[in-house]
Amino acid sequence: MPATLAAADATALPLHLVTPASLEAWLAAQPEATAAWVRASGFGAEAGRILLLPGTGGLGGALAGVEEPLGPWSLAGLPAQLPGGSYRLAGEPPADKATALVTGWLLGGYRFDRFKRPAEKPAPETALVPPAGADAGLARKTAAAMTLTRDLVNTPAAEMGPAELAAAAEALAAGFGARFSVIVGDDLLSAGYPAVHAVGRAALRAPRLIDLTWGAADAPKVTLVGKGVCFDSGGLDIKPASGMRNMKKDMGGAATVLGLARLVMDTGLPVRLRVLVPAVENAISGDAFRPGDILRTRKGLTVEVGNTDAEGRLVLADALAEADAEKPDLLVDCATLTGAARVALGPDLPALFSPDDGLAGELLGHAAAVEDPLWRLPLWPGYAKWLESPVADLANVSENGHAGAVTAGLFLSRFVTDTPAWAHIDLYAWNDQDRPGRPKGGEAMALRALHALLSRRYGG
Repeated sequence: MPATLAAADATALPLHLVTPASLEAWLAAQPEATAAWVRASGFGAEAGRILLLPGTGGLGGALAGVEEPLGPWSLAGLPAQLPGGSYRLAGEPPADKATALVTGWLLGGYRFDRFKRPAEKPAPETALVPPAGADAGLARKTAAAMTLTRDLVNTPAAEMGPAELAAAAEALAAGFGARFSVIVGDDLLSAGYPAVHAVGRAALRAPRLIDLTWGAADAPKVTLVGKGVCFDSGGLDIKPASGMRNMKKDMGGAATVLGLARLVMDTGLPVRLRVLVPAVENAISGDAFRPGDILRTRKGLTVEVGNTDAEGRLVLADALAEADAEKPDLLVDCATLTGAARVALGPDLPALFSPDDGLAGELLGHAAAVEDPLWRLPLWPGYAKWLESPVADLANVSENGHAGAVTAGLFLSRFVTDTPAWAHIDLYAWNDQDRPGRPKGGEAMALRALHALLSRRYGG
């Protein structure tokens, strides 16, 4: 059911948010007929359950069971359950929750249905009158940014290769007056991005480096780098079928930074934004890079390939080296980088790495405040020796297999030497199960937390 927002309207039907603990008090304040209706229905205010209320001549509103405290997803299940029409919250939610509730309502209508046959009869819209204290504009912009990220991740790799990802970035740039450029194929070698080229050269679809810039030249520099592996076969160290099934999402880091870039530009944050996305397909052919190969990088470091399925860190190495050379005020990279992070933290909790304790603490605080969680893991220096190589400056994997997310972060840190304020986020970019507002499929993890950080740091 499409979910939208509506202007204040006296005909909007009331939505009463209740919990099992508050239900009896609510019933006591209602007319006898209403209380009898609710009791006869067996409604117990369980979270996610609704009960339509009769009114004079038709529908009189609805009861919605929620959990306390209210959160971003408290209203997300309602658009799919309520009849079409306009609704308003019967009570005012806490002011610090209002915008998030509206955002969740809008995302409750998200569906990736590009490849499904259209319904013969379109579903009617359910519209919410934003409560007082909600920034409806920010809610709309946040939902649009998250929708962009989700749509990019959900699109099959056959229709979201390096060229299509670049086209999506170019369209985003055009929509906000940003500068866009891209380096394609063998031009990566002459431009100084040999690792991006090496990883992507085996595919029929040429690798490329996407570059977007926006904002005043004298504003604080914020650079976002996103892993854009549009499909990951594992390369010659091929993945099993089970590990390859969802690898269309291996560009989830790129999708995340493009969604975040949209939100930064849409909210007009006063920053000099740069977005770098190395976009490749890790394919298998006679020209594929091999285990044991030694790759050159933009930083000048050489890397011995221990495993071709650890390709994401190789393409990020070149992009991070370019970002680091400008010494931005803040550098953030997002990547679906390691299964080890998922083993340690599960699918819902992205791993945060940063050498900057202040930045890490600030970001974790915003993540908790907006309920877009992150968990910090250490760049433990004692494990750096595991990436030593006898024939190159470093290896792309350790031989012992321990602490895979940490060693991946340590590998990336070798390419960020001049920017103290750097954060690396190892995320899943996917929902394994359907939940209100969060259907199975691509997800924009850490996007809201990062925007909250940027908004607080740079204003706007």
